[in-house]
Amino acid sequence: EPKRKAAFGSVGRRIPYRILHVINQDGESLGNMHRAEALKLMDQHDLKLVLLRENAEPPVYRLMTGQQIHEEQLKRAEKKKAGPKPGMYIKELSFSSAIAKNDLETKTKQIAQWIEKKYHVKVTIRQAK
Repeated sequence: EPKRKAAFGSVGRRIPYRILHVINQDGESLGNMHRAEALKLMDQHDLKLVLLRENAEPPVYRLMTGQQIHEEQLKRAEKKKAGPKPGMYIKELSFSSAIAKNDLETKTKQIAQWIEKKYHVKVTIRQAK
């Protein structure tokens, strides 16, 4: 059974960087330190070291409890769900509230075709002047 990759950063003892910027579990910066110091701190407080920003110089790690890691993963999963999925198209249609009956019928047929094709349809009705 392959190990499941964490939803964000690396969690644990394998840290490829010598110097890290460490943030404690309350979000306060502890400054730059050697990875051995960070691991010692992690063990003393019974926390896990999680990579937040790899491309920063030095890379930013945060000390977190298991509960905090779980909550962060749930938050990121929610954000990912919220965005439109790739391959999903949104069709937008807007018309005036004074639209003629035959034009309205044409537009409703168009909307029905889009829905059959599994498009998401957004309809905007403007107030007639």
